[in-house]
Amino acid sequence: MKTHHILIETKVEQDYTTVFNQFDEKLFDALQPPFPPSEILRFDGSEVGDEVHIKLFTGFKWQVWKSIIIERTYGETQHVFVDKGIQLPFFLKHWEHRHRVRKETNGSTIIDDITLAFTSPLLYPFFYPATYAQFAMRVPIYKKVFKKK
Repeated sequence: MKTHHILIETKVEQDYTTVFNQFDEKLFDALQPPFPPSEILRFDGSEVGDEVHIKLFTGFKWQVWKSIIIERTYGETQHVFVDKGIQLPFFLKHWEHRHRVRKETNGSTIIDDITLAFTSPLLYPFFYPATYAQFAMRVPIYKKVFKKK
C-alpha cells in the first residue's frame, strides 16, 4: 500500500493547551469545507475511543466516513490526538490524522499531519489535491478562531 502525506502548519496566537482543549464539535463544524457537501452524524469528542461519523457527498453518492480516536497525549512541548479511519469513502484505503498543537514562544502551531492511501493509484491525481486543499482551507479559520483575546 503506497501512502501519501499531507502536512500543514498554522501559527496561531493562543497558547497550545488553550488551543488543544478547543478541538470540539463547534470547531469541527467550522472546519468543514464547503465542498464536498457533508453532515456531521456523530461527534463524541477527541478522547481515546471516541468516534466521529460524517456523511459526505463524493460526487457520485453519499457515503459515511467513520473515524475513531486512537491516541491522545499531553506533553510539555505539544499535545496530540490521532483519528484513524475505520469506514472510509470509496477512494480511500487508509486514513490517519495526527492533530498536533505545538508550544511556541508566542502562541502555538497547529499541525495537521495526515497519512493517507488511495484504493487505486489512478485516484491520486483527483483526490490528493482536493484533500490537500480542504485542509489548507483550515488555515484562515484556525487563525480567526485562535486569535489572541
